[in-house]
Amino acid sequence: MEQYAYIRVSTKEQNIDRQLLALKPFGISKKNIFCDYQSGKDFDRPRIKKC
Repeated sequence: MEQYAYIRVSTKEQNIDRQLLALKPFGISKKNIFCDYQSGKDFDRPRIKKC
């Protein structure tokens, strides 16, 4: 079974590295990790829709 992950940070100045590091033990393929650099106020985020 394929696994997928979603990462979101609010600004481009924030870093996704801690979230990627936390996902590493799960062995999720990079092609299955989706990231948005947008506010979490709603679900109008392109990468979560793709995920």
